[in-house]
Amino acid sequence: MAEQKEPSQRQLRVAQEIKRVITSVLERGELRSKDVLESFITVTEVRVSPDLKYVTAYIMTLNGQKLGLVLEMLNAEKGVFKKQIGSKLQLRYTPDITFRADDTFVEMDRIEKLLRHPKVAQDLDKSDK
Repeated sequence: MAEQKEPSQRQLRVAQEIKRVITSVLERGELRSKDVLESFITVTEVRVSPDLKYVTAYIMTLNGQKLGLVLEMLNAEKGVFKKQIGSKLQLRYTPDITFRADDTFVEMDRIEKLLRHPKVAQDLDKSDK
């Protein structure tokens, strides 16, 4: 299994700038999809590959509404984002962008429910003593 390296300062800076561009495109409503325009979308994280050629943008919609549909539409219209990234950032290559659902909230909720389960709560009480 390959060891996951920490992103470089350059990757982090580029990711932050790309996140800013994506957010501004969403705020200005520059996309054709009505479902995207009507959804409250949060860009939670942007990750850039070490060679700066690939970007993964993690998003979440309000209460997860229409998340699958919004992801499909964003990925279908990624050319709009790519064009804006290319014009706003001084990069050798305009990175290919992929949108994915941010499942950290779902995972947090799952863990929270597990911790509230009566058997787990009982075990946790025993370990506190």
